[in-house]
Amino acid sequence: MPPTVRVFLTLTLATALASCAVLTPLPEPRSLDQRLAMIPATALPVQGPVTVWWNEHQVPFIEATTDRDAAFALGLVHAHLRLGQMEVMRRVSQARISEMAGPIPQVADIEHALRILDLGKTSATVYASMPADTKAWLDAFVEGVNHYQANAKELPHEYALLGLEKEPWRAEEILTIGRLASIDVSWLVWIRLMPLREREDWPKLWAQILEEGTASAPSFAWNQRTAANELSRLLSTMSRNGSNSMAVAASKTGTGAAMIASDPHLGISLPNLWVLAGVKSPSYNMVGFMVPGVPFVAVGRNEHIAWGGTNMRSAGSDLFDVSKLPRDQIKERIVPVKKRWWFDSEITVRDTPVGPILSDAAAVPKREGEEFALRWIGHNPSDEFTAMLKVNRARNWDEFRTALEAFSISPQNFVYADVKGNVGQVTATHLPKRSKDLPADLIRPLGDAAAWDQIVTSRDLPQVLNPQSGFVASANNRGADAAVPIGYFFSADDRVTRMQELLGSMTRVTATDLKRIQMDTYSSSSVLMRDAFVARVKKNPAALTPTQSAVVAAIEPWNGRYDRDSKGAVAFEAAMKGFVPAAFPEHEIMAFDATGSPYPRLAAQLATLDPAKFDAALTAGLTAADEAMKAYSTWGDMHRMVVQGQFAAIPVIGSRYVFDDVPAAGSSETLLKTDHDSSAERHATRYGAQARHVSDLSNPDANWFVMLGGNDGWFNSSTFRDQVDAFQNGKSFQVPLQIETVRKTFKHKTLLAPK
Repeated sequence: MPPTVRVFLTLTLATALASCAVLTPLPEPRSLDQRLAMIPATALPVQGPVTVWWNEHQVPFIEATTDRDAAFALGLVHAHLRLGQMEVMRRVSQARISEMAGPIPQVADIEHALRILDLGKTSATVYASMPADTKAWLDAFVEGVNHYQANAKELPHEYALLGLEKEPWRAEEILTIGRLASIDVSWLVWIRLMPLREREDWPKLWAQILEEGTASAPSFAWNQRTAANELSRLLSTMSRNGSNSMAVAASKTGTGAAMIASDPHLGISLPNLWVLAGVKSPSYNMVGFMVPGVPFVAVGRNEHIAWGGTNMRSAGSDLFDVSKLPRDQIKERIVPVKKRWWFDSEITVRDTPVGPILSDAAAVPKREGEEFALRWIGHNPSDEFTAMLKVNRARNWDEFRTALEAFSISPQNFVYADVKGNVGQVTATHLPKRSKDLPADLIRPLGDAAAWDQIVTSRDLPQVLNPQSGFVASANNRGADAAVPIGYFFSADDRVTRMQELLGSMTRVTATDLKRIQMDTYSSSSVLMRDAFVARVKKNPAALTPTQSAVVAAIEPWNGRYDRDSKGAVAFEAAMKGFVPAAFPEHEIMAFDATGSPYPRLAAQLATLDPAKFDAALTAGLTAADEAMKAYSTWGDMHRMVVQGQFAAIPVIGSRYVFDDVPAAGSSETLLKTDHDSSAERHATRYGAQARHVSDLSNPDANWFVMLGGNDGWFNSSTFRDQVDAFQNGKSFQVPLQIETVRKTFKHKTLLAPK
């Protein structure tokens, strides 16, 4: 075990055992009725009676006679379902992790980086400039959260486990959580690529990476537990950096209205990073997924339109060399840091006119003596809350796209559908007006910062309404060309081309079809690598042993689908785990692994690979595959979905937060995304699809949702993980939009009575 990991585990264990709070047992099981009885429902500061309807999955639908009461009830409901999770997100977004974790060196390094990133830099400014109706909605939501926390007879498990005190919420903190969910995916790529800048051939590598232009989760080179990797894992887990979304026009549905399907991709942990809710008030009639603690529907519908989206992976950040910046232009600020079980300390953050000096963070890789600052569009004031509340109320395409002009982060390819049968897509973000010339390096010269003097919005970026194909589809892929460079690192094309292929082949698309597409497990990149690999092997088939021939015989007919019962997927992935590191230089694998699936690039090189090197790599690959095929009969035996809480990594007690270990379908580049490290052994997916939505807009009540886990964040409640089986098997449940249907079908209700 590496010394850094040993020290990390030792300190974690020591601090874990230092407090009886960490040994706090999980709550006793609670039924739905018991959980609903925990809501403080009397003497509330509401203007009139409010009814919260609940279905069997503890999904709430709020019925209120005023918008203010609806927002208050939404805050009460979010706190009831997810207060413990919200408290953790509040502290992470504010870089207050040591308050929960104690004096762990790796945590301190991550926290230092988060202090420099300063996600809440503009929160107070944005809140102060909000329109009156947005501010009223947000204030009432916060009042509901605070009322629940102040009056709850029992607080969530996280309070005792992490030593949390009751701390009133402020509206600005909600905005900062929104920033946490909107970090720039470029940062994750930078962290992975930084170590390669030490190589003499870095300029050539960098040019190849920009040419490849893809950015997805890694497969081969991301196993080390360093502060940099842990920072990247934290940010990628909590941010909306992946997704599939598609909308089909009336011309292909035959219903007179459009259909939409979305499945956001996030970290795999419980509670889920989405909460499902509906609202009916004078201004709002909406249902869908919300970020816990953030009071608008991010993925869902109203009575007129529906919306989803995928992170466009735009170039919303730059790193600038500030090593020659005059010292009087660098300002220092001291940030106090509270530590659980330890003495408080301070962190020094240095700011420049172009942004904070990110190279000061130990968790960020850099060259010796290098100084670079971060310029991030998220450090500019932007009001996504008002934009999304307008989207939640929008009645047509014009209102939808106009609302998104104020939307900056996270950069989204918003997908649109409406009851009149229209579909569209909006490129929604703010970007500097850069030259379209490719950057010469990760770190730009300070003179390039002048591009940030002019900012373009969605008005200047590509949009489409009712394309000839009859559908739109997005999967973090490279978008349409624009007057400015939208980005440099996009997802591989496997998912978007698969959606286009499947939708394009259908003359009539149903909601059932969309649900089936969301569960598709085919990977074109893997098929490309399979074909190149088998073709090279067949050049000299006599050299294979009978055992090796059996492995090739399992790989060759494999259909490229990562189904749970697939045997070919085991043979192929295990063979690649042994073959790729032996066949190609480590730095090349790291470079293209950090920017997407390396298979297309590596497949193109197989035919010309040195024969001796190929033979040695082939032996390594086929040996690994043979061992894996003996140990695992199917892909699901080897590829697992471990359903666990975010505290499962805590030594000694972590096992109590592991709830399910089930076979998983899919892979890193399939529509059913279940990302994983390259492995010839049993492994768990850590990132991917963890919620799904489908709506047929010809019927206000034809909306289906499901999430990995459950809607309740209260450990051991009956709805904490009641949707796991449904999610794994492609099933979902209906959540109506019409309040009359809600009253008939939601069998539980909570009456919120005024004082």
